[in-house]
Amino acid sequence: MSTTIELDPNIDARLEELARATGRSKDFYLNELIQQGMDELEDAYLGALEAERVRRGESSTRSLDAVMQDLGLDR
Repeated sequence: MSTTIELDPNIDARLEELARATGRSKDFYLNELIQQGMDELEDAYLGALEAERVRRGESSTRSLDAVMQDLGLDR
């Protein structure tokens, strides 16, 4: 899938220099940035969504001791 974005000129220059210095493409680094950013966004927003579901009683939690016992890792 192709997406077009307009980068701040300073960011574009830094990206261009990084790509030139390392011999990798700007696309490579943009994909790296997006992947890392997506991981952080998913952690933050999906975590907050699940916390809200727990507060509303739509989801539940389990203690660490119970999880460890189920996995046979109890102390």
